[in-house]
Amino acid sequence: MANSAQSKKRARQAIKRRSHSASLRSMVRTYIKKVVAAIESGNREDAAQAYAQAVPVIDRMADKGIIHKNKAARHKSRLNAQVKALA
Repeated sequence: MANSAQSKKRARQAIKRRSHSASLRSMVRTYIKKVVAAIESGNREDAAQAYAQAVPVIDRMADKGIIHKNKAARHKSRLNAQVKALA
């Protein structure tokens, strides 16, 4: 357990930061699920629109370090390929 005032504060900050990061990670997953659901429905326009909404969110979380930039690129690439395959 933290003993010094500094380590107690760092522990508090870590809890707060972990909670915030978890919320942002969850948001990314939600946007990805919306795109996947639109793809499965077979509607290309809805899928393209959901993808267009998801890309900036994925990029923003990669910039903040919530997810790795390669993971963001992988998700975008795979989702885009699936959207294009609907045509």
